[in-house]
Amino acid sequence: MKISREDVIRVAELAHLELSPEEIDLYRGQLDEILTYVGKLEELDVTAVEPVAQVLLKQQDDEHPELREDVPRPCDVAPAVLAQAADAAPPFFRVPKVIDR
Repeated sequence: MKISREDVIRVAELAHLELSPEEIDLYRGQLDEILTYVGKLEELDVTAVEPVAQVLLKQQDDEHPELREDVPRPCDVAPAVLAQAADAAPPFFRVPKVIDR
């Protein structure tokens, strides 16, 4: 699978990136390698492979601390974080405008 310079330039425009000609060539090569590898993966026969959502299946009596119950907990760090910000208007950070389009 080949990706063109124009494809890289278009993606850079969509991401609001300014790339030098050298970077365009570098990223074109890297993206082409990635897409070629993905193409190879698409050739694999996975018809007999069951889809999974997680690697470990939690059973009734299994101990898997990495699969603990997802319980909401209070987390009140915002005031401390905002106190360290250069320009804060709680509950928000004020940042300079970066997108002109």
